[in-house]
Amino acid sequence: MAENNPFPGENNTGHFWDDNLRELANPPPRWWMIGFWVSIAWVVLYTVLYPSWPMPWQPADGDGYTKGLLGWTQIKEYEKGLAQVQEVRAEYDQQIAGMTAAEILQDPGLTQYTLASSKVLFGDYCSACHGSGGQGNPGYPVLADDDWLYGGSLDKITETITNGRKGAMTAHANILSEQEVDTLARFVVDLSEGGEGSPEAWALYNTKGCNACHGAEGNGVLAELPDGTIVTVGAANLTDAIWRFEPGGYDSARHTILYGVNQPGVEQTRDAVMPAFASLGELEGKLSSDQIKMLAVYVHQLGGGQ
Repeated sequence: MAENNPFPGENNTGHFWDDNLRELANPPPRWWMIGFWVSIAWVVLYTVLYPSWPMPWQPADGDGYTKGLLGWTQIKEYEKGLAQVQEVRAEYDQQIAGMTAAEILQDPGLTQYTLASSKVLFGDYCSACHGSGGQGNPGYPVLADDDWLYGGSLDKITETITNGRKGAMTAHANILSEQEVDTLARFVVDLSEGGEGSPEAWALYNTKGCNACHGAEGNGVLAELPDGTIVTVGAANLTDAIWRFEPGGYDSARHTILYGVNQPGVEQTRDAVMPAFASLGELEGKLSSDQIKMLAVYVHQLGGGQ
């Protein structure tokens, strides 16, 4: 093929296609060759200085690789960065340790720091149930509104996080007749929609003891102390449009009346339990007292703190 080269004197390989397409044998540009050899030298230097090559013949203990002359590892880099962050945070954390949640809220700078740092705590320990923004996942309370079962003051929020909550409501399937269950379910819906409720429904509500938990006015308030503290046992406010158990409405109210909340041995009972996040006796808690304090501030500022 080379002896029949139609392009004599050209630096080609003698391979031709379609008469004039041919393969040239020109060398790469000098800058390209320099970059090529520099990259090879860089790879060699990198493998000498940094951890690089796995050594599968060593025991599978996570240490089977070349360490590099610099001894650099991602863990060391992480620990260095973490130490820098902790050094910056130490000043704020020391101040918070000697303050109450109410005092933190009086300091705008510490409040902003607390909200920023507690967002991670909320994401780790609370968002699975209450949503990333406190909007409440299905079946769990919303923390971003002004509706509270046990109270939305800083003290009450701290108490809730510390000790947890476990509501209780008697299952009335074997206590009330079908007509009484229907009357009370419709009564609850009527109150939630702004209605006043019929005298017959109020009489049944009081006769069956619903007022013992939901209050004389159905708003979940048993008493209000002179200092403004609301006394409640965690029963829902029946006079607003917020439903503890979705989707709400007649069927939801009827289900709760029939099967109650957290009733042992009742298969269809509502499950409403929040775990405790503090140390109880010899049991190791998940959060320190300072972390609970900071979370209380965070939840209080979500939009519904009292």
